[in-house]
Amino acid sequence: MSTGSGADSAPAPTTHDSQTATDSPRKSSMFSSLKVRNYRLFFMGQVVSNTGTWMQRIAQDWLVLSLTGSSAAVGITTALQFLPMLLFGLYGGVLVDRLPKRPTLLCTQSAMALTGLALAALTLTGHVQVWHVYVAAFAMGLATVVDNPARQSFVSEMVGPEQLQNAVSLNSANFQSARLIGPAVAGVMITGAGTGWAFLANGLSFAAPITGLLLMRARELHVVERTPRGKGQLREGLRYVAGRPDLIWPIVLVGFIGTFGFNFPVWLSAYADDVFRAGAGAYSLFNTVMAVGSLVGALLAARRGTARLRVLIAAAAAFGALEIVAALAPQYWLFALLMAPIGVFGLTVNVTANTAVQMATDPAMRGRVMSLFMMVFMGGTPLGAPLVGWVTDTWGARIGFAFGGVISLAAAVTIGLVLGRVGGLRLSVGWHRGHPQVRFVPRESREELAPAA
Repeated sequence: MSTGSGADSAPAPTTHDSQTATDSPRKSSMFSSLKVRNYRLFFMGQVVSNTGTWMQRIAQDWLVLSLTGSSAAVGITTALQFLPMLLFGLYGGVLVDRLPKRPTLLCTQSAMALTGLALAALTLTGHVQVWHVYVAAFAMGLATVVDNPARQSFVSEMVGPEQLQNAVSLNSANFQSARLIGPAVAGVMITGAGTGWAFLANGLSFAAPITGLLLMRARELHVVERTPRGKGQLREGLRYVAGRPDLIWPIVLVGFIGTFGFNFPVWLSAYADDVFRAGAGAYSLFNTVMAVGSLVGALLAARRGTARLRVLIAAAAAFGALEIVAALAPQYWLFALLMAPIGVFGLTVNVTANTAVQMATDPAMRGRVMSLFMMVFMGGTPLGAPLVGWVTDTWGARIGFAFGGVISLAAAVTIGLVLGRVGGLRLSVGWHRGHPQVRFVPRESREELAPAA
């Protein structure tokens, strides 16, 4: 358990309290967690590494599209990168609960650096084939199986429970800031020098987080007791989540959205190449505009300081609806502009679900719970990406994009109603002060909104 962490040792909220369990007012500055030296080192290292990661993502997708001319092949690459999370994600969480987080991250970050450098060598020497990219994507996914839950859990060890919401939000802002820089630099680099240099930049970028981890002060970390090796730990983690509606339903929601709504490498490359015929520059621009919206969403989440399930449901519904609207956008500039609000709401879904799940989980179980969260969110991609890629290739980019939006919207509405029912709430629709209003109210409440005039 974290030392001095009353929040971590508090009893789990009841189902009825799940809407407000993380709603306690805690005002803090937008960048308060950066006052912690260890987290500041981590944050600065991730800025550099995340920029390289986004450069590689853009270069990887464009290289596969160039080699094959197939959106389905891009989907297969994405699927292979996330397939290890689907297959081994829960075992990664068991390992993370047993292992010290900082040495574990040093190993995983080094492994990912080697993967990027190997792909760079193949591409720069002119020997790269599409199966090389597939193997590299799968190898990166294997490292991510342990790296993702370790990084998620290590945040609380660096900053403690009071700064956890702020730090998780700033991590997302960090990632999205890199998403602004990485695609822009990658677009220039791919056009001017080729994809190999983007892979090389990513491999070298891991020097920054490795250095940051080495410079941290171990005595300033919030000590968490590691789980001893034992039988049944995987089943124990699954039972823990299954018995907590405030954990399982947000995880199910992000599973649907991650599987069907976040297949942007497939859609945006198809829109740039097939719909608008604007090339790699347009693909980079779409990703950059979406990153602007995502950065705004992350900063708003950092300032908000709470992780409300009703915010999660509303953001998920808006995300799905906006994808449907964007799928029908007739003009290049309108489609590009719609990427910004999609980024805002997509990031809000990610941060709110991540924080709500972490803050409601016992620290001794956090590695397993977060591995399940990441397995569902990212591990669904091997199932969704090829399917979405096939739909996109068969019926076009617009149908493929709308398909993902419809499923995301339906999942948000359905799970919102389920959470309301489990939490003893009911949907109230009506008018208030001349405006339509939709909200959840307690079932026993007699309050009714004024009828429409």
